Formats: sequence, C-alpha cells, structure tokens
Amino acid sequence: MKRISLILKLLFLFVFISDLCSQDWPQYLGPDRNNTSPQKGILRSWPASGPELLWTAKIGPGFGGPVIKDGKVFLLDRDDKTGDIMRCFDFNNGKELWSYSYDAPGTVSYPGSRSVAAVDGNRVYSCGPYGDLYCIDINTHKPIWNKNIMKDFGGIKIPVWAITQCPLIYDNLLIVSYSQDPNAGLVAYNKLTGKIVWKTEAFGNETYASPSIVKIAGEDHIVMVFSSTNTYMHKEVPVSKARVIGFKPQTGEILWEYDKWENMVQVAPALDAGEGRIIIVGGYELGTAMIKVEKTGDAKYNVQELFRHNEFGDHTKPPVLYNGYFYAQFSTNSKRDGLACMSMDGKFMWKTMRSPLFDKGSMIIADGLILATDGRKTLYLIQPDPSGFKPLASAGMLGEGQNWGTMALSDGKLLLRDQNRLMCIKVAK
Repeated sequence: MKRISLILKLLFLFVFISDLCSQDWPQYLGPDRNNTSPQKGILRSWPASGPELLWTAKIGPGFGGPVIKDGKVFLLDRDDKTGDIMRCFDFNNGKELWSYSYDAPGTVSYPGSRSVAAVDGNRVYSCGPYGDLYCIDINTHKPIWNKNIMKDFGGIKIPVWAITQCPLIYDNLLIVSYSQDPNAGLVAYNKLTGKIVWKTEAFGNETYASPSIVKIAGEDHIVMVFSSTNTYMHKEVPVSKARVIGFKPQTGEILWEYDKWENMVQVAPALDAGEGRIIIVGGYELGTAMIKVEKTGDAKYNVQELFRHNEFGDHTKPPVLYNGYFYAQFSTNSKRDGLACMSMDGKFMWKTMRSPLFDKGSMIIADGLILATDGRKTLYLIQPDPSGFKPLASAGMLGEGQNWGTMALSDGKLLLRDQNRLMCIKVAK
C-alpha cells in the first residue's frame, strides 16, 4: 500500500514538473514557435490603471525579445559602442543574476538588439546583429563555443538591417540562416560542439526570417523563407523572386520549393497551419500566400498554391492562428491596415485600419484570448472573433517608440519590452 502511495506521489510530481516545464517560453515565438501558450486562467478584464506591473529591469534599446526557462529570463541585449550582452534575470523579481558580453561594436539603421535566444538544457544560444553565434553555459556563464555566420562563410558586410537570426534547436542540431550579402543559405551545427553537420550553398536572397518547423505527411520539415531581390539596396545584382524551401532536418536536403512569393525584406518566418498547409506573410510587395505540401507516391512532394493576395499580412512576425482564423498586424511601409483577420481559405474578414492602429507589435494566443502590443505604447486584451475586432481591455504600458520586440508568457506573467525597459506583468489568476 505504501509502495502504491509512493508511486502515485511520484506520478503526481512528474505531472506537476511536466506542467511547469510546459509553461516555459524557451525560444522565439514560444514553446512551439507559433506564439501560442498553454497558459490558463488569463484575466478577462483589467482595472483602469491596467494589469499589475510586477517588476521592471533597465535594458538597452533594440528589438530582441526575452525567453523564459526554469525561473530565469534570458535576453540578448546590446550596447553599440562595445557589443552584445547575454543577460540573465530572476523571473520572480527582475534581479539580474549574471551577464556575458563580447566585442561586436557598430551600428546600423534601427540600432540595438535584433534576435531572440533559445534555451536548451544548461545552454543558451543567441545570434547578434553582426553574426556572432554563441553557445553559453548557464551555470558557468561562459561560452562553450562561438561562430560567426557571416564571416565564417565568406561574407564581407552585414545585410542592410543586420542579421536577425533566432536560433532553432532541433534534436542535436542548432539551425540558422547564414549571410553572404546579398545571398543567404542554411547551416546546421552540432548544438553541443558547434561543429557543422550540414550546410547548403548560398542560393537565396538575404533574409531576416528565421527557420521554422512544419509537419508534412507526419514528418518534420525545416522551412525557410528567403526574400526576393531588394532592388532598392542591391541595384547591381540580377533580380530574382523569393524562395520558400522545405529541407530535411537531418541532412539539409531540399525536399520541395515554392517560387511565387515576392517580398524584398522577409522578416516573418513561415507558420505551420496544419494538414500540410503553410502560411507565409510579408510587408513590402505581397501580403500573404498559403501553400499545401503533399507527399506523393514516389517519395517526392507536390506544392500547391491555395491562395495569394494583398488583403492580409504582417511586416515582422507570423500571424497567430485560433479556431481556423488568422490574426496579424498588417501595417507596413505603405499600408496602415492595423489588426486584420483572415479565414483559413484566405477570405478577408476585417481590419481595424487606424482605429486602432497596430503596427509591428507582438501577439500571443492564450486561453482563448489574444494578448497584443500595438508596436507603439499600448497592450491589448482581445477576444479573437472573425465577426469583428473585440477588445476587452487596454493599457498604455510601453514608453513611446518603435516597440516591436516579441513577448513571452509563463506562469501567468507576461514579459514585454520597450526601448529601455523589460517589464513583467501579471495577466493570469
């Protein structure tokens, strides 16, 4: 009887620990890289003063968002005069626990940090705007290995808006797109040693998008969206369309390709829409496209375009998907469509336009609600509904500026940043 009781206690502890782990936000766009959280108990209303602010931490300017793992927050910060800084904070109170910095001076348009780290085991991985890829030991706070995904592959100058790779951990691999301005390719490192496992040629135009995982016929594919030629910045090179490519994760073999996408500055990664469907969004020459990839009998793949139009899109991030509908912030250099909703079959449902304007902000789906920043100063609580925009609450939580960084959600607490603060806000019971 005692043995059964002990087994039950251990089982409960395992489930409890597993649940805690599932609440972590260990990489770009969350646990499944799709800005969807398993968090329950999200507050359905806020007081007039806004949700409770638990703590703030001073950070440098930039756009890199935080990640959360085992009660710790990791953020790749930056000081343009010296270099990049990996910072670790206590998730409970915002106290800085440690930091590691390396030399990478310089500045580009929209200065500051760019990318989001990934935490795996006792290691945190990050990539700075000048291509410095680091694996840092969380316990010793020292680098285990580091590479440069521009210089190591013959690149001599960074892309116009710098390197923005958010590392993808897949089994024993760390996968990023490397830069040979104005071209790019894909490379997979052994995540423990930094040794190259496979590398493609530099066959795509420069991209600011990071790799995604998409399920095709029960198999994982790594999907990359490369930009079309930036004819404003690269007038001297032949013009070519964008490339959306599916790779075999273990080898880098190209499995399929879609070549009708046109976006000169691709920032948003591809998003798995289920059943072999992939949604692609952008913000310069084309709004959105959906493709369906199917495995054929000869072990090859057929790619079908389901729709492509300019009534929906997102400049910097993939849309969020809830109950068969996509929600995205479609404000770009030439459009001010605000928050927009689109059905799975590509039908435009509604747009907020400038009332209110959403412009390059961040969104998370949790407990049937959308938590969204508007890219400027306001945090919103929204009921996703294809019939129209339904805000439940809003609060001016952010300082004025281009607040485009991604958010992170864990343990009922939301992390978001502006141009000088990292903030922790209570959003669940």
